[in-house]
Amino acid sequence: MERNRSDAKARRKPSGAAVPRADLTDALFRAFFEEWAERGFSALSLERVAARAGAGKAAIYRRFPSRLAFAEAAISTLGLQIALLEAEHPRLEDDVLALLLRARAVLRHPLARRILPDLHAEAARSPEMRAINDRVAAERREQAEALLNRAIRRGELPERVDHDFALDLLVAPLYWRMVVRGATPSRVNLAMQSRAITAGLKASLNEAVTQ
Repeated sequence: MERNRSDAKARRKPSGAAVPRADLTDALFRAFFEEWAERGFSALSLERVAARAGAGKAAIYRRFPSRLAFAEAAISTLGLQIALLEAEHPRLEDDVLALLLRARAVLRHPLARRILPDLHAEAARSPEMRAINDRVAAERREQAEALLNRAIRRGELPERVDHDFALDLLVAPLYWRMVVRGATPSRVNLAMQSRAITAGLKASLNEAVTQ
C-alpha cells in the first residue's frame, strides 16, 4: 500500500507544468515597468524584475523568451489600454473625447511618463526596439480606426479619409502636452481639444477630397 502511494506520487506532473498565472503575469509587467522607469531599458535586469514581482527568473522565461519579447508584451498591453473604447458615441467629437480621456488616464501615470521618452530613445538606437514600437503602434492604431469608421458611416467624415493623418492628429497634441511638456490637461481642456481635432479633421479632410 505504501509503495502504491509512492508510485502514484512519482507519476504526478511537476508543479512547474502548470499554466502561467495571470496575476503573476500582471505583477511581472508592473515590476518590469518599475525597473524600466528607474534604470532605463539598457540597464534593465530581469533578475531584479523577478525579485520585485516576488518570483524567480524562470517565471519570466516561461512566458517570454527574451527581454525584448517581454518588452513587446508589456508595451502592447499598455498601448491597447489607450486605444480600446468602452462604447460607441453618437458623434465623432464624443468619440474623440472618450479616446482622449482614456489616453490621459494612461499617460498621467508617473511610470508611463518616465518610460515613454526612454522607449523612443531606445527605438532610435535599436532596430529591434524600433520594430517592436512600430508593431505595437500598428495594433493600437488598428483599434482606433474603429472610431474613424463609425464617423464615416455616420457621414461625418468622407470615405476617402487619410487614416494615417487622422490617427496622428487624434492623439498627437495630447501626447506632446503630457509626455514632452509634462502637463496634465483637465477634462475641460480635453473637451476643447476634441472640438478642435474634430473641426480640423472635417475641414482638412474635406478639403483634401475636393482637390
